[in-house]
Amino acid sequence: MAAYRPLLRQTPLAWRSIRPRPVRVAVQWSRQIGSSPQSQPKRRGGFGRFAGGVLVALAAGGAVFAYSATKTRPPTIQEAEIEYEKPRPLPETKEDSRDLISSQHLQVKQSWEHPGVYCWGANSGRVAAPDSTESVVKTPRRIAYFDGQLLRDIKLDQTFGAAITETGDLVQWGTGFSHENPTPTPTLRGKNLVRLEVSKDRIIALAKDGSVYSLPVAQADQQGGAKPASSSLSFWSAPASINYRQLKPRGLGWGESVTSIAGGLEHVLLLTSRGRVFAAASSSSDFPSKGQLGIPGLTWDVRPQGPYDQPYEIPQLKGFKISQIAAGDYHSIALEQDGRVFVFGDNSSGQLGFEVEKVIPYVDGPIPLPFSKMYRGTHEKPRVTSIAAGGLNSFFTVDAVPLPTSPGSDHPHSSNSIQVPGRVTSDVWACGSGIWGSLGNGRWTHVSLGPSRIKSLSGLSEYDETHNAIVPIRMAYLSIGSTHAAAVMDNVTRVDASSLQSSSDQDTNWGADVLFWGGNEYYQLGTGKRNNLASPTYIGPLDGGKRDAEMGRGGEVHRFQIAPRTMVRLGEGGMGRRVSVEQRVECGRMVSAVYSKA
Repeated sequence: MAAYRPLLRQTPLAWRSIRPRPVRVAVQWSRQIGSSPQSQPKRRGGFGRFAGGVLVALAAGGAVFAYSATKTRPPTIQEAEIEYEKPRPLPETKEDSRDLISSQHLQVKQSWEHPGVYCWGANSGRVAAPDSTESVVKTPRRIAYFDGQLLRDIKLDQTFGAAITETGDLVQWGTGFSHENPTPTPTLRGKNLVRLEVSKDRIIALAKDGSVYSLPVAQADQQGGAKPASSSLSFWSAPASINYRQLKPRGLGWGESVTSIAGGLEHVLLLTSRGRVFAAASSSSDFPSKGQLGIPGLTWDVRPQGPYDQPYEIPQLKGFKISQIAAGDYHSIALEQDGRVFVFGDNSSGQLGFEVEKVIPYVDGPIPLPFSKMYRGTHEKPRVTSIAAGGLNSFFTVDAVPLPTSPGSDHPHSSNSIQVPGRVTSDVWACGSGIWGSLGNGRWTHVSLGPSRIKSLSGLSEYDETHNAIVPIRMAYLSIGSTHAAAVMDNVTRVDASSLQSSSDQDTNWGADVLFWGGNEYYQLGTGKRNNLASPTYIGPLDGGKRDAEMGRGGEVHRFQIAPRTMVRLGEGGMGRRVSVEQRVECGRMVSAVYSKA
């Protein structure tokens, strides 16, 4: 009974009342043995006692099982499986060895063997992928029409695209061009075009001889209306195949011609070989009304007689030798050859470089933007070297040179002797709207109070083995879209590793670094993700790492590098024609591209 009592304590109380009584049963059983069946009355309840015993046995077994379940079993230790690196292909030549050890070498080589256009971003207008009905293209994809081709320029809108072929002809595509046939189609031919700008509804094209053409985006508008006569070397002239206009600045001097153009949604700037700047309307639907023409008081109502898109020289820039021009959606920038910057137009987001004023939302005449105050107290002299603009943003690259300091100066870099100006620091500044991260300074701001430095692109340097010196890393150029941007660095590159006989199998080519940032609502940054980025970042190789995987580098992370300009033979194994070529980045309106530039 003593042994039975612990098990009984673990059974429910309801079961304890029906447990058998062993001693009493033994006495009763003995009485039945010693008496005859007739003399003893029958005892009832035998089945209940049997059932009670069974229940007690079940309770005891359940208690034992519950007790054993509460004991934790030691975890099972799995043996580690060692995964060895998969064997890579063995090189047969020096070139094979270079391909195996360097993704950058492979990218540069591939840009020469397979020139063309990679595009990504918004595709509702069939621009990023003309042969696809996808609404977006998340990662770089080749446009088959341009395979093997070199282009002089390319411009991208959300609904249409335009490009200049190697021979100077214009090609257009997208639903903004034609809903029925949005595939690439040649339009304006025989003009030897070299540069493009696009407004809301028109394309502005600059020819090599300085002529400027304006034509509607839509194919239906090109085929309608009066068509100008097409001049030729013969005595006969025939009408052009499409409708276009010519923008002819008045008062050009002998030998003076237009050398560059820059445009926004409603206006275009023309820069001449003598540093003069003209401005004209570039849209058929809206006349510039936010001061972006740079001509005070000029509106649709008071414009001079003549064509609505007649170019006018900006009077306040007369006497200045302008070297560069840039334009955002509704604002303009001009850079003088000595580094002075002039801004005019819309300033609703601070894109002109100074604080927004509600009373004066725009400036209709050029005003200087001083950079010396931004370097006040740094003992450096700044000089703006390039400008760029797009959407609601402006960008400036600056070379800052240390000034000599006198003995005993409290400047931290001063010493007992007068210093000679040291190494140049190259900085990048941005202003305007940063709500999509397009300022690149790591902040999300609606408006700018003034230019802010992009730290990740400023103050960079590297060792140049050719000159045995540390040199600043400047920006080769900036490409600015409506909400996103890209910076191509002017870092040290190499493109002759394969052509020099003295090169070893470990010597490789490499290109220039490219970084993207800003709005990414249509995957225009090329990261494959949709989040906006407020700081510059790298993207992967244009082919998505396909060639790296073939070389045994599958799963590894490599960055995209752009091929710099060089003389090279195109095609597989360099068996094609010899040309001067480079890759270029173009950020458009929600679309991006990398193309092979002639």
